[in-house]
Amino acid sequence: MQEKILTGKKHGMRVLLLTSLLYLVAIGVTVYGGITMDNDPSSIIGIALFAIGLIWLCVGWIPYLGLRILRPQEALVLTLFGKYIGTLKGEGFYAVNPFCGSVNPAARTQLNQSGDVSTAEPAAFTLSGNSLKMQAVVNNKLSLKIMTLSNNRQKINDCLGNPVEIGIAVTWRIVDTAKAVFNVNNYKEFLSLQCDTSLRNIVRLYPYDVAPNVDTTGDGVADDGSLRGSSDVVALRIRDEIQERVSDAGIEVIEARITYLAYATEIAAVMLQRQQASAIIDARKMIVDGAVGMVEMALERLSQNDTVVLDEERKAAMVSNLLVVLCGNRDAQPVVNSGSLY
Repeated sequence: MQEKILTGKKHGMRVLLLTSLLYLVAIGVTVYGGITMDNDPSSIIGIALFAIGLIWLCVGWIPYLGLRILRPQEALVLTLFGKYIGTLKGEGFYAVNPFCGSVNPAARTQLNQSGDVSTAEPAAFTLSGNSLKMQAVVNNKLSLKIMTLSNNRQKINDCLGNPVEIGIAVTWRIVDTAKAVFNVNNYKEFLSLQCDTSLRNIVRLYPYDVAPNVDTTGDGVADDGSLRGSSDVVALRIRDEIQERVSDAGIEVIEARITYLAYATEIAAVMLQRQQASAIIDARKMIVDGAVGMVEMALERLSQNDTVVLDEERKAAMVSNLLVVLCGNRDAQPVVNSGSLY
């Protein structure tokens, strides 16, 4: 289904004025014909004028049904007896075939944080039995504005099997109204479903944090890709995956961003302990490396200046004491040795 833009239809004001003028003329003709018939019941002219005026008063409202008003960034898909005849795009006052109908299967569908969530629908009163009920009037206009879809958070297993909770926000817009209306049953629900599927397909390729021997690009070489550290790359891959799936629905995906990322609650505490242990180990490694360097420097300085001549046993004792002091997590409590080491 290819989109067909209807042009040359912005003469709604002329049709409105002409139809209203003809209504006034029909009222005058009906009154004149009635007066003529009253004066001369057998007058053919009076009968004809009265009949013509009465007929127009009965059917003259039909052209009003073809008047359409569009605001900026709105479109209207029109069908005539089930056949797609074109799309109105751009702001203006249009006049089309009064028997045309507008189509928008997703008119009542509201997406989370999308541009149509807070749009108030006009209400109309309908008579049901003996009671008067108020129902919302469906607006079949399609919005061409950039909208945002924020799907619910999903629990997905990463490439290591750890359950991860992740949420994304997708900005999108309609670029082909015919495909959006006729190629899928409901383009909003279709987009939401494809976002969930694409997110699951991409997240399962990455670990939550950097892990060894993990290939996230598919080139057979281990890399440092992760959900936490490569969020921009992951978001770009999610966007491309969604775009590939929704192209047939006439939707352009502008951007996809990760809005929430965390371990699932059932393993969050364990993973936190793991991260804390890893941080402690890294800190201890840094402390030991610094302490060894300081001990080497101290021994070297003492040897260069001949301040103290130490044999191997005294050097070992000095190294042990210095490492205990430098690597300990408490303040040192010195012990004064008043005797000999031997």
